[in-house]
Amino acid sequence: MSTPAPGPSVLFVCVHNAGRSQMAAAFLTHLAGDKVEVRSAGSAPADTVNAAVVEAMKEVGIDISAETPKVLTVEAVQASDVVITMGCGDTCPVFPGKRYLDWQLDDPAGQGVASVRPIRDEIERRIRGLLRELDG
Repeated sequence: MSTPAPGPSVLFVCVHNAGRSQMAAAFLTHLAGDKVEVRSAGSAPADTVNAAVVEAMKEVGIDISAETPKVLTVEAVQASDVVITMGCGDTCPVFPGKRYLDWQLDDPAGQGVASVRPIRDEIERRIRGLLRELDG
């Protein structure tokens, strides 16, 4: 059992937890280290992480090949300070005192690596902005 991070906890949610939310969680983990507790989940998780997403992340030095999509639970939402949905109309349980953000991002499902790169780069830009807010 890992010790909870001293800082905030962030949950990324998309339908399949195979692309956008995996990239966002990986960038936040990579850039924040242990300052932020990071989770990701999907309302209808896929069997595996999107191969083009794994490849696109490898290009920027982040290996997510061992990650597996996880199902969204009420407990994960309750345990998170910030919940970020990835523009896929998820029905996410809403609890008072949580901060909710919705990031409208293209879905990398069925896309090649060339199409995933701009999504990856936009996610990294948003994660860097989120980190500035969390540090502030």
